[in-house]
Amino acid sequence: MFKGLGQLASLLKNANEIQGRMQEMQESLKRLKISGTAGGGMVTVEMNGQQQLLSCRIEESLFASGDREMVEDLVVAACNQALEKVREAAAAEMGKFAGGFDMPGLGDALAKFSSGNGVQ
Repeated sequence: MFKGLGQLASLLKNANEIQGRMQEMQESLKRLKISGTAGGGMVTVEMNGQQQLLSCRIEESLFASGDREMVEDLVVAACNQALEKVREAAAAEMGKFAGGFDMPGLGDALAKFSSGNGVQ
């Protein structure tokens, strides 16, 4: 019980440092650019590390095919691929953040947060 209280006291003591490092991490994630593709590169999307969709490029030939459902499926697939890459990059970034603090379980908790299993 007292071990946990000591860890909590340590966390509170370093709250300002943690807040500053979290802001740095968020800025780093915002600058990160990750691409996802589908259909052999016929659809490409770009997201930042905060899971915001920045752009979507669709080859003109896909529109010419007239297959709306295929275009929609490719956009979804490209977005999902980019999102998975973003989550991996965010987990790595959070791992670097957690590595600076001696708190058992913090890295695991942050990884769950970035994998979509936590609050977004």
